[in-house]
Amino acid sequence: MSAVPRRAEFPGGTKTVLIVEDQLEMRAIHAAYLQHHGYRVLATGNGIEGLRVAREERPDLILMDISVPGIDGIRATEQLKQDAVTRAIPIVIVSALPYGSVGGRVLKAGCDGWVSKPCDPRRLLEEVSRRLGEPGP
Repeated sequence: MSAVPRRAEFPGGTKTVLIVEDQLEMRAIHAAYLQHHGYRVLATGNGIEGLRVAREERPDLILMDISVPGIDGIRATEQLKQDAVTRAIPIVIVSALPYGSVGGRVLKAGCDGWVSKPCDPRRLLEEVSRRLGEPGP
């Protein structure tokens, strides 16, 4: 397994998105699409690894699935929002669960947005661009 590239290895101020998603195919599609549009993408398949990567890499935005192994996306978001190092990072939930069933918990955890699955990569790019602007110069 290769090491996660450090921010310094991406010149020009490229903005970084962390995807926390357990479905390998969805993670790969979304990562490839965002990378194609100039974003640096970090990706992991579970909540515990997502916490670690977020704290070490401090991405500009996190796309967080709720139903991930290790620690669910809502609990991971709560921990990140309580940590002074990561609390300012916007976290957008990307979930197949109906918003009505978990919306209150999502808001209480401190999530900054919501995208419903299945999610077209263009819709995800719109959400990322709306929150971060262009990926770099």
